[in-house]
Amino acid sequence: MFYWDYVLGILIFSLILGFSLGSSGSKGMSFVENLQQAEWSSISGALAGGIIFNLANILIAAAIAIAGMSVAFPVGIGIALVLGVIINYFAAPQGNALQLFGGVALVGLAIVIDALAYRKKVAQSKKVPTKGIVISVVGGVLMALFYRFVASSMATNQESPEAGMLTPYSAVFIFSIGILISNFLFNTILMKKPFEGSPVTYSQYFKGGLKEHFTGILGGMVWCVGMSLSIIAAGKAGFAISYGLGQGATLIAALWGVFIWKEFKNPPKGVNTLLTLMFLLFVSGLGLIILAGS
Repeated sequence: MFYWDYVLGILIFSLILGFSLGSSGSKGMSFVENLQQAEWSSISGALAGGIIFNLANILIAAAIAIAGMSVAFPVGIGIALVLGVIINYFAAPQGNALQLFGGVALVGLAIVIDALAYRKKVAQSKKVPTKGIVISVVGGVLMALFYRFVASSMATNQESPEAGMLTPYSAVFIFSIGILISNFLFNTILMKKPFEGSPVTYSQYFKGGLKEHFTGILGGMVWCVGMSLSIIAAGKAGFAISYGLGQGATLIAALWGVFIWKEFKNPPKGVNTLLTLMFLLFVSGLGLIILAGS
């Protein structure tokens, strides 16, 4: 139910950005003008990116419910970071490769340490959420692929875009359409056959109050801001670096899992040391990725 509102929030904010920032300024095409001249090859790339992202995001959200945010999110998005940077760098090389991949290696090591910390934690409860970890891995691989599809739909020079290509604002809008359309398939299946909990129906969606629906829509809008800024920044920083920095969300989610949701409350000996090392490696890795763009 939350996810329907989340997807609507992404679509709504992509339109707000398109008709505001995407339609102002003295250079480049306006939002509507760019959509009118876009070729199907560009549109289909952004649509495919939205479909792939949606499936990946649903899987990672399901994994969070099963294995916990401090594990599922770093594993899923961490894999997406490593694989996604590799894919985007070799498709469009930009930045210092040594610093970029050095940063990715540190983040990858942080993921391994996070997994070790969680293994120590679940040893207490005798519950090993294998299904949640497997779903995280699959979601992470899919998440690594979506950005390249969106990038391939965009013009390399936004001030003087090539004919038939999309601007960042148009690409994010078409991307959000792909999310919405695919949601009728992916989310409907999960409503009927959920990974966890009882099946739900569409009629239950309309039983939610304004506060519940607004929370989901706001969540989608917040995410759309981040995605849009990442795509816009790629014009200067390069797609690999911009994508890699966007996955800094992994660190924030891990912080929420540990300090807000208290998923490691009263941990066994050594777990806090592992978590501290994980955070230090995450920060160091992201710092190297930033330096790679300078």
